[in-house]
Amino acid sequence: MLIPVLWFCLGLVLLIKGGDWFVDGAAGIAKRFRVPEILIGATVVSIGTTLPEVMVSATSALGGHGEIAYGNAIGSVICNTALIAALTAAVRPGKVEKESLRIPVLFFFAAAVFYSAVAYTTGYFSRTVGILLLALFVCYMVLTVRRAVSASGSAQDDGETEERPLGRLVLLLAVGAALIAWGANLLVDNGTLIASALGVPESVIALTFVALGTSLPELVTAITSLAKGHSALSLGNVIGANLFNLVLVSGLATALAPFSIPAGKMIAGMNASLVVDIPVMFAVMALLTLPALRRGRLYRWQGILLLAIYAAFCLFQFFL
Repeated sequence: MLIPVLWFCLGLVLLIKGGDWFVDGAAGIAKRFRVPEILIGATVVSIGTTLPEVMVSATSALGGHGEIAYGNAIGSVICNTALIAALTAAVRPGKVEKESLRIPVLFFFAAAVFYSAVAYTTGYFSRTVGILLLALFVCYMVLTVRRAVSASGSAQDDGETEERPLGRLVLLLAVGAALIAWGANLLVDNGTLIASALGVPESVIALTFVALGTSLPELVTAITSLAKGHSALSLGNVIGANLFNLVLVSGLATALAPFSIPAGKMIAGMNASLVVDIPVMFAVMALLTLPALRRGRLYRWQGILLLAIYAAFCLFQFFL
């Protein structure tokens, strides 16, 4: 057991340092091109922090473990929203850019409705479903990049920002992402081994341990962003990562190896995932985003309530 603990500690160190460099690179790029941080967070940063989910889900699907790919996607959305974004709201509530937030939120709910419709009607994620999800990802990226270019072109140079060389910023971003992905992989592998040894079911591991482990990049990015005063970058990262979990992570896993919803706990004769997991996913995202879109700010009560929901969700997975 000593070796897994040592690897776990190494993974934690890699995550912390990688997150520091990753945020510095992303924030520097946003300033250099005068693009709103929330847009950078919802695109470049989100892709980087979603890499662990992509690797875990694709590998799981190809290995015949569709329940991990499915549970990881939904569990990561819940974890990102009710733990990571909740910490951002609870620690540093404040104003958000409604215009920059609108498109990622709309795309997320469109993808979530489609994803849920497949789950409730057929319970089978075919290769066609995966291709359609990936098409949504491409549409989102094209639209968001066009908006970012437009915002960059229309922004005025205030002359107050000391710009670092672009090459250095890109290097910080790339190396930070690599360290984050490596550290998260070490944590997930060793955490899953420990959980399996304790007799925890695979579906529960996917919704909790794997989801939390692959969401550690978002968590590290959120904490580092808060510490450096880039809360908008953190929020954009969470929203973008949630969307990518459905359209990129699930889309790629399904396109590579179609799978059915895993059989697990039953509630009133229905799969617990359909009764609890998917509704909780919608509920926490609505609780996070609707007040932000309407009022243009996050509130501390949102963060506290979301954290309470996440605690209850984890308790349900392990004890009911």
